[in-house]
Amino acid sequence: MRDESPETIAYHEAGHALMAHLLGGVVHVVTIEPDHDDGPERSGNTEVRWRRSNLSDKEFAKRSIQISLAGPAAEMIYSGDPFHPGLVPEWAADWQDAWQAAAVLHADERKRLEYLEAVSIRVYHQFRRDEIWDVLAAVADHLLAHETLEREEFAEIMGELLD
Repeated sequence: MRDESPETIAYHEAGHALMAHLLGGVVHVVTIEPDHDDGPERSGNTEVRWRRSNLSDKEFAKRSIQISLAGPAAEMIYSGDPFHPGLVPEWAADWQDAWQAAAVLHADERKRLEYLEAVSIRVYHQFRRDEIWDVLAAVADHLLAHETLEREEFAEIMGELLD
């Protein structure tokens, strides 16, 4: 059974937000207290905006996959439990988003699964690097303190942490 504490949710959402930022997306909002009137029940939410004109469909898919899998990767590191992201019910939406995005890259489902597993491992190891983990943990701390970070707040935090 997965821990649904505010800390765990904060690390999960911080993972999505940090990866989006690192890949050039604009984090519009990241929260551990999402509105439940605009979609499915969820513990947190990260909204990312892109300037798509510069990205091919394949490049956009690759970035979307990394962002989708970054939440589970951050949560795995935080909890110490390296689960398969496709097998945790609470991560089903993240896995489904990654699966759909990967269809642009791999029509064959076996190759798609192998690709997603390889990306999951790569993101997991990227986040385990001390300099990345320190930033991710700081974002999680801000989420725990404020519950929601709007675009300007998130950008300011990232500017402070990555300078």
